[in-house]
Amino acid sequence: MRNAFDRAEEVFLVGSLAFNVVLIFIQVVMRYVFQNSLSWSEELARYIFLWQTWVGASYAVRMRRHFRVEMLVDLMKGRLRKWYELVVLLVWCAFALFIAWQGSVLTAFLIKRWQVSAAMQIPIAWAYASVPAGCAMMAIRLVMEMKDLLRDLRKGAAC
Repeated sequence: MRNAFDRAEEVFLVGSLAFNVVLIFIQVVMRYVFQNSLSWSEELARYIFLWQTWVGASYAVRMRRHFRVEMLVDLMKGRLRKWYELVVLLVWCAFALFIAWQGSVLTAFLIKRWQVSAAMQIPIAWAYASVPAGCAMMAIRLVMEMKDLLRDLRKGAAC
């Protein structure tokens, strides 16, 4: 399952990046060569970028690329450091779940109001749904990290 999740995330991020580059290139050519811009391309690029950002946050958890302040953790060694890391992951996961929940509430509100985007006339909730989706994916990644950390802690206790 983890490999399928990893692969889907990568395919989405690479595919959406390639699509966005082409979309923005076409917009630039239309605007500066043909003096006629597309009304919908900037809005679509912005919404794709939102999804890339939130799904990319999940990918950054997997790659351990989120910014961290490690001054305190660098002072710790062995099991104490692993337990500290576990607490940090728990707090981070709780925060990600909270944001996913609040994002879901906002997205549901926008679905009920049937608010549409200005240029493309698509439900604006599709763009806002990137927040709960990305945070839920990040929480799944954090649970996977906690599982690996607990396994390491158990191995250390068995030795």
